[in-house]
Amino acid sequence: MTSPEPFPTDWQTALVLVAHPDDPEYGMAAAVARWTGEGKRVVYALASSGERGIEGMTPAECGPLREAEQRASAKIVGVDEVEFWGFPDSDIRNTPELRAKITETVERIAPQVILSLYGGPEWAPGQPNQRDHMEFAAAVLDAYDALTAHSGEVPAWLFENGPAATHAVDVDAQFEVAVRSLAAHDRYLSVLDPDTPVLDQARAQIDRATAPRDDVRVAGFELKRTR
Repeated sequence: MTSPEPFPTDWQTALVLVAHPDDPEYGMAAAVARWTGEGKRVVYALASSGERGIEGMTPAECGPLREAEQRASAKIVGVDEVEFWGFPDSDIRNTPELRAKITETVERIAPQVILSLYGGPEWAPGQPNQRDHMEFAAAVLDAYDALTAHSGEVPAWLFENGPAATHAVDVDAQFEVAVRSLAAHDRYLSVLDPDTPVLDQARAQIDRATAPRDDVRVAGFELKRTR
């Protein structure tokens, strides 16, 4: 397997596009912490508030809680701009409305880099992806392609955070801050696995997401579009 290339550095603003709260934390947060530490601007935009994500809680209770946890999590890695679009959790579709919102956000934020969710059917054999993630990732690609066709004014790079990394970011120094960022989703993780302390869950997840390559922890991204 070819080793990933270094992630581009000649950019100032990145837009992270995801479906639910906590989606940025599992694979992107360590890299985001590095970039904000270097003075780059990173904006989070989430299609839903994850309002159906905590068992035993109504959407009316869960949505505001998960938004608050996401904002706290983002702040830990240096992200102060977080927006929620209000699309329905667990029923996200690649619709004209979603593509229009993606397009509007890209035009408004004017990033040089987009980071999106993995859109493939499986992370590995027997590890299926979520339908919300696949639909959302497809909408991001379609919106990017439409922008390219109609205006040519598109971000220079569009990456997905998935298993087939083409580019990597050294995040050795950002491991612990990424753990704290994921652990900020305290109520969500407490219900997801009540038998494992939240910090232990977070550390195990970030350990997998930043598995060392040549003795250096990296966050990996797959280049899907470039101009």
